Amino acid sequence: MYLIIGASLSGAKAAQTLREEGYTGRLVLVGEETHRPYERPPLSKGFLAGKEPEEKAFVHDAGWYAEHDVELLLGRRATHLDVAAHTVTLDGVDELRYDKLLLATGSRVRTLDVAGADAHGIRYLRTMDEAEALLDGLRAGGNVVVIGAGWIGLEVAAAAREHGCTVDVIEMAPLPLHNVLGHEVAAIFRDLHEAHGVRFHFEAGVREIGAVSGRVSNVVLEDNTEVAADLVLVGVGIRPATELAETAGLTVDDGVVTDASLRTADPDVFACGDVARFHSPLVGDRIRVEHWSNALNGGPAAARSMLGQAVEYDRVPYFFTDQYDLGMEYAGWVPPRGYDRVVFRGDPSIVDGKTPEFVVFWTKGGRVLAGMNVNVWDVQDQIQALVRAGYAGTAVDLDRLADPSVPLDSLVG
Repeated sequence: MYLIIGASLSGAKAAQTLREEGYTGRLVLVGEETHRPYERPPLSKGFLAGKEPEEKAFVHDAGWYAEHDVELLLGRRATHLDVAAHTVTLDGVDELRYDKLLLATGSRVRTLDVAGADAHGIRYLRTMDEAEALLDGLRAGGNVVVIGAGWIGLEVAAAAREHGCTVDVIEMAPLPLHNVLGHEVAAIFRDLHEAHGVRFHFEAGVREIGAVSGRVSNVVLEDNTEVAADLVLVGVGIRPATELAETAGLTVDDGVVTDASLRTADPDVFACGDVARFHSPLVGDRIRVEHWSNALNGGPAAARSMLGQAVEYDRVPYFFTDQYDLGMEYAGWVPPRGYDRVVFRGDPSIVDGKTPEFVVFWTKGGRVLAGMNVNVWDVQDQIQALVRAGYAGTAVDLDRLADPSVPLDSLVG
């Protein structure tokens, strides 16, 4: 039996690939939630903005699993893994024996640890149920406070403004997405949100959550500033769900450690998606990627590896966001403080609230490590080619890289 723990996008795509590649044995997919597998990006984008139905998020239609003889066990929690016995225990009671196992357990949200953090009206966003509750809150209007100016925080802030809420964003860093994008590009996202009426509180921590009759009423910052709140969204990051791997003694280091084929230290256990810290042949190091494309592509790669096919998972990390009228795609991998120059291709300035069109690259020693296209489309293939060349050691002329009249594909040898 092939067993997949995690009824996620990566888990569902792994199950699909196993069947497409000819596996005919028993196939079981286990998930903690009661919903069948779905994609998470719509939860903070189209669905939360009220523009897309919930149904659009599901990976497969309801009948797909039975039609493809995939046993879907929902609302079940894997509590113990014994790699010697090849068994996984569900809910501390039921035992499943596997031949090959895939860990697609994803991530869990980091929670707020301050006084009042249990007040009614404090929301997180990781699951479909949480998205539904948050959407109801945004539709009610009022004062929304977002704690954390990462991707989730900013997407929720944009959705809240579109629903007519007032929005305050609290962030410990000096800019939104500062650790991800660096100050040059992070400032653009600050300007974008401020142009839409969002108020930022930078370099600010939360001291406590105020409440009246058990319901959130305000957020008190460390400098004693009080910010009115009818609803609070906490977006302070996620952590890989490695508990099951830890029970088995598998190697865990900010994720379940795997090789380039997504195989763990145990030859019959594999990992993919958010939970996997895999060796990337592209980067030349172990990385953990929390984005949608890694779930989409990692599940099929792990499935092929489980079947004994030669797999070298070397995808260029990729993600996207939609905020107001800004749409962007990002490809590449830049370690913290791992670049020495940012190169803009086009003017990134926001003038009179108008969202600009530009492409930006993060480079080191003339090598392109990552690129982002903002409201400029059909350039991802060229950007990813530049990233691959950069990680292979090929430098480019940065002046030509910045020149919109120079075709991007002409910069790749």
